Amino acid sequence: MKRIAIYIILIIVSISFIQRKGIAQKTDTIIHINGNVLTGDFKKMVYGVVSWKMDGMGTISLEEVKINTIRSKKLFEIKMKNGLTYFGSFDTSGVDRTVYVILPTRRELINVEDIVEVYPIKRNFWMRTTGNFSLGLNGSKGSNVVTLVLSGNLNYRKKKTYFDLSWDSNNTYQGDSLSASKSDIILAWQRSLKNKWSTGVSISANQNTELGTKLRLGLGVIALKDITYNIWNRLYAGAGLTVNRETPYGDAEITDDLAGVAQIVWKVYKYTRPKVWVDTNVTFLPYLTGRSRYRAVFNLNPKISIVNDNLKIGFKFYYNYDSSPSANASSTDDYGINLELTYSFH
Repeated sequence: MKRIAIYIILIIVSISFIQRKGIAQKTDTIIHINGNVLTGDFKKMVYGVVSWKMDGMGTISLEEVKINTIRSKKLFEIKMKNGLTYFGSFDTSGVDRTVYVILPTRRELINVEDIVEVYPIKRNFWMRTTGNFSLGLNGSKGSNVVTLVLSGNLNYRKKKTYFDLSWDSNNTYQGDSLSASKSDIILAWQRSLKNKWSTGVSISANQNTELGTKLRLGLGVIALKDITYNIWNRLYAGAGLTVNRETPYGDAEITDDLAGVAQIVWKVYKYTRPKVWVDTNVTFLPYLTGRSRYRAVFNLNPKISIVNDNLKIGFKFYYNYDSSPSANASSTDDYGINLELTYSFH
């Protein structure tokens, strides 16, 4: 009986120690510029806004301009305004608006305002994943036309690399039949390099009835350069090559082509209420083989927060141009605008 009692005591002590250790790992500290001390769980920091989880309050947003210093023993990927990336934890400093980054062999003092991204490096697959899902629906009784839009993305992040799966489906129904369809799905891999450079590989599949494309499969490689990256916006450009296999509608033959890729992406974020996100990109693809041809793609997606940062409402505008589509195409261009409701997680 004594041995059993000792075993039970040891188990209780062990469980208590594990729980206390787990709680300690989840307790981070932010010192506010007014001197207040906030304890909770540092989730991430993007575009100058920290996602911060507190007991009883749930997840809140805290602007970088209101942070004096930070303490956390967790391991983070920390991206700086000058393009440098650190892998370390945080410790407070005695200098206003600065923080120590604790690295394996040293500690380095940095300015809080120079941090543009912070992501915890977690072992759990689900916690490394972020994403959003969007739904749009437009209808008219008089024309008997309904447009259904489903889009979203999933992002999985590791050290210096991340995978992104995105999809966008625009289907227009007239009566009981599908009259037009535009669908895109892209799986991309990207790795951060030095001096604000990144490299990436993507696999894509596209369909567009207006432009006569039944199925286009693509494999592309691209190099990216950050032009500006700070707490309110990111502007970067890229160039590369893509190999395409295109199946048109009708009896036209399948074609294989090599095309160049030039891209500009701009992401803007306003953290004051109401919070606003604007994503826009332009892609130009000149064909290097086959007949003289080029394509252009433009997307604009502004959103505004409603209720909280997880739920947003906005619209999505797209414009596609093909200088030499298949013979079964209805036009050389295609465009659309849709109202969307978006839910984001993590």
